[in-house]
Amino acid sequence: MSRIQWQDHITIDPHIHHRDPTIKGTRIPVTMIIGSLADGMTPADIQAVYPQLTEDDIQAALAYAAEVMRQELLVPFPA
Repeated sequence: MSRIQWQDHITIDPHIHHRDPTIKGTRIPVTMIIGSLADGMTPADIQAVYPQLTEDDIQAALAYAAEVMRQELLVPFPA
C-alpha cells in the first residue's frame, strides 16, 4: 500500500487558522483530526461530525503528521 500524498489534501493559508495546516476547501485543522484519532475516535466517527471530510482527507492528516514528526527533533525531559 502506498502512502497518500498529503499535499493533495492539506493547505496552509495565512487567512485560515493562523497558518495552521487545514484540509483543502475547509476550515478543519489537521490537529483536530489527529487529536480526535488520538482520543479514540474512528475515521467514521470524525466523518459523522465533519461529513465534508473524506477518508483520504483523514489519511492525509496522518501522513502529514508522520512527515512532520520525521523532521522534528524530540528531546526527552529528565524524569
